[in-house]
Amino acid sequence: MINDASVLKQPTYYEEVERKGYTRRDFMKFVSMITAFIGLEKSAIGQVAKALETKPRIPVIWLHFQECTCCSESFIRSSHPIVADILLDKISLDYTETLMAASGTQAEEALKNTMTKYKGQYILCVEGSVPLAADGVYCMLGGKTSIQILEEAAEGAAAIIAWGSCASNGCVQSAKPNPTKATPIHKLVSGKPVIKVPGCPPIGEVMAGVIVHYLAFGKIPELDRLGRPKAFYSKRVHDSCYRRPFYDAGLFVETFDDENAKKGYCLYKVGCKGPSTYNACGVMKWNNGTSYPIQSGHPCIGCSEENYWDNGRMYERASAFPGFGIEANADTLGKIALGVTAAALAGHAIATNIGKHTAIHNLEEEGKESEHELNV
Repeated sequence: MINDASVLKQPTYYEEVERKGYTRRDFMKFVSMITAFIGLEKSAIGQVAKALETKPRIPVIWLHFQECTCCSESFIRSSHPIVADILLDKISLDYTETLMAASGTQAEEALKNTMTKYKGQYILCVEGSVPLAADGVYCMLGGKTSIQILEEAAEGAAAIIAWGSCASNGCVQSAKPNPTKATPIHKLVSGKPVIKVPGCPPIGEVMAGVIVHYLAFGKIPELDRLGRPKAFYSKRVHDSCYRRPFYDAGLFVETFDDENAKKGYCLYKVGCKGPSTYNACGVMKWNNGTSYPIQSGHPCIGCSEENYWDNGRMYERASAFPGFGIEANADTLGKIALGVTAAALAGHAIATNIGKHTAIHNLEEEGKESEHELNV
């Protein structure tokens, strides 16, 4: 839980919004947007707004290990400017190798001061996996290995957010044979809540939503069995895909330059992992809700799932998933549908005839009994 006493002198998020020149309307639009993204009901908008109006900002330490910085890039390019200007800039990032102006001794002092002054209060965000091979020498900062830095920073953190697939599950660095022994964050820390936000990278609004939930309610969001926020990882990309009707009808793109591709048919046969990938891409999309890979003609590579880099070739279809369309075409499905209908009609006819014969038999038996009674 957040203890506001130790950060009481810090400005609130709303005060920073005003200072940056945003209007009350801008603020409420942001709150409405982020509340919906978090998966809360409309009635929660007031609660989120009040939290951002009254709560002082929470210190954030953002560490970078084995990664490509795409998570940071995604976050600062969120569709709403308040995400970058307030949540990122004024959240404030007390320490981050990528975005802070300080360097060298000055940067190290900022990290040390934050861990000491706000012990038990700060959010620790980690981008990238941690290499354990060769005593961790594959990733070092300021003469320390990344595992040393992680252990020191995690000790006083209130909660840890593992940004992206690198921090959440090791990503490509841990692909076989994993020469650096790249390891995800949840396997290296204990006794602290760890929120996994996988994706390569995750969507900026998803990242903002996770932070706002913690700011507003003082606790981590509800997680699935893999430690991912249910608000963003409870449905498959396949379930919200606009190409789903083509999948159900058995209409597939066979090659990227065929006529079916031009018609927007399902991309399963050219490697789409949407049926087995849990993410919010098809709902939230990217670049201010403009598009996402499948809409741009590229199959989902399943980047938010563990071991996606070792699960077969990227542009070959995976093993069959539940549902129509996987190993059939529209004609076959049509024949199957007709066959099922014919079988159902035949079954109905048989059942009806059996019923008629049973009724006639019963009537005949009743007639014999009546005739016997009269003769007696």
